[in-house]
Amino acid sequence: MTDHELTSEPLTVPALLQRAARDFAAADYVVTPQDRLGYADAERRSAEAARWLLGHGVGKGSRVGLFFPNGVDWIVWWLAASRIGALVVPLSTLYTPAEIAKVLRLADVALLIAPTRVLHHDVADRLEAALPGLADAPSARLALPTAPFLRTVVLTEDTDRRWATRPRPESAVPAEILAAVQREVSPADPAIMVHTSGSTADPKGVIHTHGTLVRQTSTWPAAIHAITGQPVAPRILCAMPFFWIGGVLAAMGALHDSLTLLVLDRLDAATALDLVERERATGIVGWPAFTQKLREHPSFPDRDLSSVPMLRDGPVDIAMTDVPDGFPVHRTMSETAGGFAYTEMRIVDEDGRQVGSGDVGELWVRGIGVMAGYNKRERWETFDADGWYHTGDRVYRRDDDPRLFYVGRSSELIKAAGANVSPLEVEAVIAEFDEVAQCVVVGVEDAERGEQVCAVVVPNSAEADTADLERRAREQLSSYKVPSRWLVVTADQIPTLASGKLDRKTLRSWVIDQKLAGAG
Repeated sequence: MTDHELTSEPLTVPALLQRAARDFAAADYVVTPQDRLGYADAERRSAEAARWLLGHGVGKGSRVGLFFPNGVDWIVWWLAASRIGALVVPLSTLYTPAEIAKVLRLADVALLIAPTRVLHHDVADRLEAALPGLADAPSARLALPTAPFLRTVVLTEDTDRRWATRPRPESAVPAEILAAVQREVSPADPAIMVHTSGSTADPKGVIHTHGTLVRQTSTWPAAIHAITGQPVAPRILCAMPFFWIGGVLAAMGALHDSLTLLVLDRLDAATALDLVERERATGIVGWPAFTQKLREHPSFPDRDLSSVPMLRDGPVDIAMTDVPDGFPVHRTMSETAGGFAYTEMRIVDEDGRQVGSGDVGELWVRGIGVMAGYNKRERWETFDADGWYHTGDRVYRRDDDPRLFYVGRSSELIKAAGANVSPLEVEAVIAEFDEVAQCVVVGVEDAERGEQVCAVVVPNSAEADTADLERRAREQLSSYKVPSRWLVVTADQIPTLASGKLDRKTLRSWVIDQKLAGAG
């Protein structure tokens, strides 16, 4: 979408959807191993669901929870709720019953929509485990102390639970009512609340308006064209869950341009490769750990992947494409809806003074591209007196390069012998060695040095010679940055979250356990 279109059309999800359905009607929007959804189909099916929601009393400002894996149903119900001005609250399919209950309560969800099964779980059983009293509810009109705002649970398939509601077409409002409602949705209206983990015990609900979502995702198609080299209609394997900002960025970004998302309800390497091959994917967006699993799958060498050369020959991490110093381009951030295009940025030192070109500092952001705020937090708790949000991310920029390079979180830096060590810098050096398929660097407590730099290495084939790796690392890194401890593992031993993102916290705990056991 051009800058002119961004200013001339309403900056709302329903307006963007109507434009996409008009301009890309017959093109595939979302494809799964079992299903596919075109742009025109997405408009039609979400309109039917939106009319039912309106008939059920859902409207602007209603908080609607979605508990779906990646797929067509998530897209349809997300668009339906967005079209009527409801605030969408995606719930992670990884949540335990206790986490489901916590987010339903924290987000004040009034209506929850889900299928009867999510991954391997029976949803009705899971919700009854999450919400005491639900199993004994006498009707579908709910009143539960543990989720006091929750009035309705919608299961999209038949069930014998009395507390569940099933969408019925006969209760939908007329099409002209939906059209009138959509005209009242404004760019300032809250559109989505994405929960993210942080330094607090409870997940934080990041709230974005329609205007911010539309603006910040408008540059996504251009980025996809750039990394795939595909000038028109890319077909992207999206290995990011829709309930986190990376997936929201993809779902929204593909409404700006004709761009097909190939998605999975769970991250399985064989299924992903089948989908890539069948649909002639031209690119992949996901965490590098999952890309590595695709490359290590036994069937990978025999696959026809000629349509997606980046999967076979490109960097495991697309954020490492054409980087000058070994640091990745900054990835998505929940607080900026995944992008930085409409965000004012400062990179500052510990005293809040702006640093020079190429110098590392903390990233501060503000402006129309930044979240409206955290759920149930006042502005002073989130932004400083000048409106800046202090991200805690350590980054740098160069005057001749518009990109933002990510050094790490302040909390991830390793303090070795009194000096800060960026794990990403050390990883970038070691990952360049031919015999190394993957490298993850973590810090563990050390009585003499404060923290010890530890490298966990996955070799390409034969076992890596760690003494030789250390010697070559010392040629490129200051001595305090060179790992003093090395562990050689298989890719399966590198812990990841279900999203495919590296689980650095669990890996660090594992390294500590190995150290205590005297291994490595």
